[in-house]
Amino acid sequence: MDSNKKYWKGLEELNQTPAFVKGSKSEFAESIPVEDVLNEAGLSTKTPRRDFLKALGFGLGAVTLAACNRTPIHKAVPYVIKPEEITPGIPNYYASSFNGQSVIVRTREGRPISLEANRNSIGLNQGTDATTTASVLDLYDMSKLHNPQIGHKDVEWSALDATVIAALNKATASGKQITIVSNTVNSPTTLASIAQLAAKYPTTNHVQVDAVSYSGIIEANRTSFGKAVVPSYHFGNAQVVVSVAADFLGSWLAGEEHTQDFIRNRDHKTLKSGKMSRHIQFESGLSMTGSNADVRIAIKPSEEGAVLISLYNAITGANLSGGVTANKKAATAIQLTAKELQSNQRNAVVVSGSNDVNVQTLVNAINSALGAYGSIIDLDNYSKQYQGSDAAFQQFIANANAGQVGVAFFLNSNPVYDYYKSEDVKNALAKVEFTLSFSDRADETATTLKAIAPTSNFLESWGDASSKEGYFTVVQPTINPVFNTRQAEQSLLIWAGNTSSIYDFVKQNWEATILAGTGKDWKQVLQTGFIYKGTNSGSFYTFNGDVQSAASAVTALDKSIAGEVELRLYESTGMRDGRYANNAYLQELPDPISKVTWGNYAAINPKFAEQIGVGENGVVKVEANGYSVELPALLQPGQAMGTVSIAVGYGRYLVGKAGNNVGENAFPFAKLVNGTVQFSSKATIEKVAGTYELAQTQTHHTIEGRNIIRETSFAKYLQDPNSESGRFSDTHKTYDLWNKFESPGHKWVMAIDLNACTGCGSCIVACNVENNIPVVGRDEVRRRREMHWLRIDRYYTIQDVNEQNEVVGYTEEKKIKHLQDFESVTVVHQPMLCQHCDHAPCETVCPVLATVHSSEGLNHMAYNRCFGTRYCANNCPYKVRRFNWFNYWNDSRFDNYLNNEFTQLVLNPDVTTRSRGVMEKCSMCIQRIQAGKLQAKIENRKLKDGDVTMACQAACSANAIIFGDANDPESEVAKALRNERVYYVLEEINVQPNIGYMTKVRNTFEA
Repeated sequence: MDSNKKYWKGLEELNQTPAFVKGSKSEFAESIPVEDVLNEAGLSTKTPRRDFLKALGFGLGAVTLAACNRTPIHKAVPYVIKPEEITPGIPNYYASSFNGQSVIVRTREGRPISLEANRNSIGLNQGTDATTTASVLDLYDMSKLHNPQIGHKDVEWSALDATVIAALNKATASGKQITIVSNTVNSPTTLASIAQLAAKYPTTNHVQVDAVSYSGIIEANRTSFGKAVVPSYHFGNAQVVVSVAADFLGSWLAGEEHTQDFIRNRDHKTLKSGKMSRHIQFESGLSMTGSNADVRIAIKPSEEGAVLISLYNAITGANLSGGVTANKKAATAIQLTAKELQSNQRNAVVVSGSNDVNVQTLVNAINSALGAYGSIIDLDNYSKQYQGSDAAFQQFIANANAGQVGVAFFLNSNPVYDYYKSEDVKNALAKVEFTLSFSDRADETATTLKAIAPTSNFLESWGDASSKEGYFTVVQPTINPVFNTRQAEQSLLIWAGNTSSIYDFVKQNWEATILAGTGKDWKQVLQTGFIYKGTNSGSFYTFNGDVQSAASAVTALDKSIAGEVELRLYESTGMRDGRYANNAYLQELPDPISKVTWGNYAAINPKFAEQIGVGENGVVKVEANGYSVELPALLQPGQAMGTVSIAVGYGRYLVGKAGNNVGENAFPFAKLVNGTVQFSSKATIEKVAGTYELAQTQTHHTIEGRNIIRETSFAKYLQDPNSESGRFSDTHKTYDLWNKFESPGHKWVMAIDLNACTGCGSCIVACNVENNIPVVGRDEVRRRREMHWLRIDRYYTIQDVNEQNEVVGYTEEKKIKHLQDFESVTVVHQPMLCQHCDHAPCETVCPVLATVHSSEGLNHMAYNRCFGTRYCANNCPYKVRRFNWFNYWNDSRFDNYLNNEFTQLVLNPDVTTRSRGVMEKCSMCIQRIQAGKLQAKIENRKLKDGDVTMACQAACSANAIIFGDANDPESEVAKALRNERVYYVLEEINVQPNIGYMTKVRNTFEA
């Protein structure tokens, strides 16, 4: 784990490909488009020199005049009667809920513009995932339906209601079923409205199905413990966490809540006390969770069962068959892992990402032997986020085909797209007399149905959620419905003959069933946003499953998917199951590992790619379970040899301008095994003609061998906490080219804990939303013109375990390039933004003083001074400054449904939108700093630590980003920067950055 290991951003840097070498030697990845600029000016490259200079001179003058005299006019329309709660320029905040997480929504002049976690809540009260942060953009989506529809034609709500009621009466009279198909519903109000419909029409039944199913866990817990639930996991109570293909920090179950809990055993405060948990990951594709593991072992999907059986045998002393693997690395790791689990009884847990009932039964047996139930695995305060049943949906299709279903409603469900056999769904629905979707748009399923009753966005709705047993959150509207939509719950009530408004229905339901006995009233709930009635601790459960039968079934499953090539489908942390595919912020969010935007791909090991003749920008054809698709190949270090990973959630064709035809649909690769949908299978892969350039970030700069990343092992850290921080300023004399100036007031700085950062990217989306950062699209990302102020750099290094079970790192490029495979790769994630250097190299080269230093230590940008010389970007060693090649917010060439007046209501009025030709970069959310100062002034007090929170900081569930005033010695950031692990990136060139990083620590087997 030496710090002199060879780190590299990607294979293009490691192999020094010609394209990379050419691009890294120039300021920009491609030549400046002089021809386009001249054409826009009515000239060409053949224009005579005299005319060119005259035109150029006129052009500069015209631009100057335009800046003074042709500013677009925006008319401000004052309130005739101003709402009492709105003061122009002052935000309003509302407690609400998204996907069961209690959030605070910020509005300006009646417009929701951002949301953050409700820090007073329980559970996930710090940070949000990327989908939650980006959800505010969906409110302003122009792709949504504006009116209800029958037969694809707009109608009035009264006409739709009459048609639906007639269909319901007809189905009831004929004794046919009325089925509501939905994804998981954990809203008490929604369930109550469904119950009202069922009371009116007794043949009504409710089927819940999730595109990414967890039926295997539910059914395994039913047979193992008599409790058919998805448990809550408290990873913060575990000293050893073993994951077999479960991306529990990413897309598996409650990833962000797991992160918040898991990091508490690994952050700077815990390390300071000399403690750290150990995380071991077995998986085929390099997941975000795997990239954060202390020890990661690449295995094929067909080897997962053998790993679990081996662990069970080692822990219990049993002799179940099927626990032998030919993978030597995995066999060694299994022995070491078993010892770790045995020595940490009641403080260890094993999780699996499989949806197979038998696999999860085996996992239950292991955890029961470890004593994990109660403290780590909680079956009492269980999760309600995934309750879908694959078997129930299969029964619905069978009933529909048999003509037993008269009416079918689809609520937040799109099986024509995300079910593995969409034709089966279409054929079944064709035999149902009346079908309706509550979708907010004419999506893949809605367009095949007879009617659409578009539901309102959650920011326009009254409602609630209960994502965990005993935990209830309220949803309240922050704006009136923009289009002629109506909540699905309100529609169900109307069709059931209930004339109550949805507000009254929610309020009455809470007062009657949730608030009783709590001492709280409805008004208090609207202010706090949640109620918690759960128990304090979980109970111990005794395992009653059949381990022998489960192990035999697992072995048979492994054999059925074993092959030369094995496919694993997975859910990306940004796109998830595809429901957010029209959110441009999420489409342009780089994948935490591959850094690919705008599409999915087939990830394969670089050495495996050599064997099948696939190179950079190659295209492959993947076939499995009778389905095939052509995808760009991504040469992914860390991928298990002979495997391919593909993300679901892409390939939608009826979602909207941003998401249509982005990537390919991978759901049809899935298959039904033992009653549950499985995401692993035997496959074939072959090279096909053509090339495709993926839109990747972080592939266009080189670190030039500099010591950007500091990494150590927990054992070395305990011996010497300063061993790898390598503080330059302590051992080298520095020189100043500028006069030193004092910062008597505030000095704003930041600390980033590399041990806490998981690379999820939620901070990137939060920065985009807060600072009006434009989406530029796939082609511009390919040209390296993404506009993100904050990026998360992902660095690879190769590690292995020698015969003495010691982790060793490879330091020579030649050895790395000639390895037999690239499976044993480790990753470090490093958030990188403007470092606000005290000796800022950008400031000295700006000819117009557009970038200057403030008295509070910030590097400012005066946009109206900048005219785009780009000298500052060229002189920035961190490459964090962005140039507006185009006016992205108002140029139709970059219309990802953002370039219209309605969608631009999402813009934060406290931050100006930048125009073409202007440099921009992180401002440390100066608008938030000023707002904090103003609030303190209004309250006649000094600004205190915590009054100002950065957008990125607020979005981080791992608390990896700490911001504050260095002049306050008791501030959290001042304490963090005194940590012995702190170092400053490129401090050896004496730019004096104001962002300190904490050395990455891994609790490897060598400890």
